[in-house]
Amino acid sequence: MAENDRRAVNATRRALLAAAAASLAVQARAQPAARPRTFVLVHGASQGGWCWRRVSDRLERRGHKVFTPTLTGLGERSHLMSREVDLEMHITDIVNVIKWESLDDIVLVGHSYGGWVISGVAEQMLPVISSIVFLDAFMPENGQRGLNSERSKAEIARALEKGEFSRPPPPATTWNVNQKDRAWVDAKQTAQPIGVSLKPIKLSGARDRVKKKTYIRATDYANPNFDKFYARIKANPAWRTYEVACGHDVMIDMPERLTEILEEVA
Repeated sequence: MAENDRRAVNATRRALLAAAAASLAVQARAQPAARPRTFVLVHGASQGGWCWRRVSDRLERRGHKVFTPTLTGLGERSHLMSREVDLEMHITDIVNVIKWESLDDIVLVGHSYGGWVISGVAEQMLPVISSIVFLDAFMPENGQRGLNSERSKAEIARALEKGEFSRPPPPATTWNVNQKDRAWVDAKQTAQPIGVSLKPIKLSGARDRVKKKTYIRATDYANPNFDKFYARIKANPAWRTYEVACGHDVMIDMPERLTEILEEVA
């Protein structure tokens, strides 16, 4: 065989091997998870189901079923904002999704304020929750109200003085959102109803009776409340804990890593 012909054959072989390897890699990435699960992802204050899109797309490509309900008065449901919106209504928003969709064996995830919501959901839907995840989230105790920081207290007080029933969303910089996504987050956020912070939550500890329990802390977002929750949970062997090096909106800043974690703890 002539030298040029031999080189052409070798080049063709290398091209075929490279194409085969690339095809196998694509197939591996596209393979569904070994055990498809059902995820219910609950957003935080001033946001909506939209904030989960990057994570929900990834989970669905892995074969999971994903629900990202928007709480009453927020996001695409902001036209329903009223003085009647309170924490109990937001808990019912999620409970009703679970009931009407006949969901079972679910992974329930709450981000930030969503920790209040999923704590209440666990009280009503404990038998169908197999895993609960607090994503840089509040972990309220029985009888507490959602007056979580000096900023929120001041904003709620001003709203009450004016006879208003919501407070404006903070800029994305408050959550230390990555720079390229800040304008997008600012454009999407809506006012937060103050009614969710005014009534004490009623809890019996149902969230601690969920079989799998996880807390994820975003280390690039300074928040003494979340540091306190994380430290307490980390000392409890019944819980799994993770740290992610990003801002508070983990689902926006690090969707791939969050997707990996959610599959691990499902």
